[in-house]
Amino acid sequence: MMVLFTGGADSGKSTLAEETVLRFPPPYSYIATMRPYGAEGRARVRRHLQRRAGKGFDTIECYLGLANLRVRGSAILECAGNLVANEMFDRQGAGANAFRAVMAGVDHLAAQCDHLVIVTNEVGSDGRRYDENTRRYIETLGRVNCRIAKRCDAVAEAVCGYAVWLKGESICKSYVR
Repeated sequence: MMVLFTGGADSGKSTLAEETVLRFPPPYSYIATMRPYGAEGRARVRRHLQRRAGKGFDTIECYLGLANLRVRGSAILECAGNLVANEMFDRQGAGANAFRAVMAGVDHLAAQCDHLVIVTNEVGSDGRRYDENTRRYIETLGRVNCRIAKRCDAVAEAVCGYAVWLKGESICKSYVR
């Protein structure tokens, strides 16, 4: 089963993803894609680690090249937005082929995991104009989000800590640990 959580910053999507993946059987992997730049980034990583403490997650840091990762059981990929940015803008990333690289990685994970929960950011709905690089990022992440959502059994938008189910709510909620 594949589940996608999308939403704005601090909307509760990570907590919802963790609660969801814990409905599935272990082992649990947490695939972290955010490079913790600066004090704010490090603090965010600490908060996420504290929230997962004692829940049985094996944290795997994977900033690029998701298609080379080996995972089994139930996993969270957090987050597609960071992964797209890393693949697009990191010197060792896929650059112009970021969409293909991210999707190959997601396909690779989905083939290995019994259950995969993906967290992503909602972008592009603010109607603002951005510079070319930011616009390319928003377009690429939008394409990634659409492709992943089509593949998923369930999709929800996190709003104020609640899941607003867009697809597959009953399927997702039928899994009991």
